[in-house]
Amino acid sequence: MTKSDLVQLDDRLHAQRQTFERLPIVDVGPLLDGSDARSVAKEFRWALANVGFMYIKNHGISGKLLDETFAQAKAFFNLPLQEKMNLHISNSGVALRGYIEIFGENTDPSKTKDLKECFDIGPERPNVESPFFGPNQWPATLPGFRETVFAYHEAMKELSITIVKGIALSLDLRSDFFEPKMKDPITSQRLQRYPPQTGVVDERIIGIGAHTDFGTLGIIAQDSVGGLQVMNRDGIWVEGTPIPGTFVVNIGDLLQKMTNDLYLANLHRVVNTSGRERYSIPFFIDADDDAVVAPLESCISEANPAQYQPTTCGAYKFRKYIYHFPHLRGRNGYGAAPLPIGQK
Repeated sequence: MTKSDLVQLDDRLHAQRQTFERLPIVDVGPLLDGSDARSVAKEFRWALANVGFMYIKNHGISGKLLDETFAQAKAFFNLPLQEKMNLHISNSGVALRGYIEIFGENTDPSKTKDLKECFDIGPERPNVESPFFGPNQWPATLPGFRETVFAYHEAMKELSITIVKGIALSLDLRSDFFEPKMKDPITSQRLQRYPPQTGVVDERIIGIGAHTDFGTLGIIAQDSVGGLQVMNRDGIWVEGTPIPGTFVVNIGDLLQKMTNDLYLANLHRVVNTSGRERYSIPFFIDADDDAVVAPLESCISEANPAQYQPTTCGAYKFRKYIYHFPHLRGRNGYGAAPLPIGQK
């Protein structure tokens, strides 16, 4: 992680944010059923401006589907290592689908090795079309795995689009404001397993090193083990304790850029000292691959001029992935123009 990745923690931004001792809980039922979307949007605004994270409840996702997806995740990670490695993410090239072994991805590589293993899927495509779009890899020996995990991906995509509508309202925009940028959005469904750590634990090896997410929005299902930590304005790590019936929602760098630092892509990490394996199922949604991301006019003022140059969603994310995945080194995936618009 470079110093530039920590810009959201400088004194200028701290002075604008309220501190927190726990992540806020937002009932999104009135957003989903349309009965009081504005009140939900108001709660979104406080949570995303000050914390960058929130729990959501009454989200409408079937508990049965969630339980079945966790069960399939456990079954996958219990497969022999070689069987998992046969589905390695490097097989998919720039599509970034498949298995990631322990220490195979490091979110803060200058400081931390990530003690986790993952499995990633996304929108189904018959061939590799571009970064983030291509065929998924599926295990052949787990009945029902493909159907369950992809059904979860589709359910979370629908929920996340509704959450994005609430975010638009929270910015005093039309609920459909972001739709033109999300006609074929980049999405990623991840399964994760964190082995427990014992003895002396420091930042050199933890579940996930301190980082902000690259993209727009994440929705995370946690098991009961815990270990998620989010930094507050005082520089203190706050536990994202699992709460039954909720998801954890957080925003990433691209939404912070769009809101010109009004909303916060906050630092977070995972430390699993529970003595048990920890499983989580994060879903990520972004704009379209070629969607231009720039500070919104409504978030620019004389006191707060535009802080970011325009970029495109896919190119920004892919440059971040190159930093984390060795098999992408030397590949830009975007021809001769991988850099943000207007930047050299």
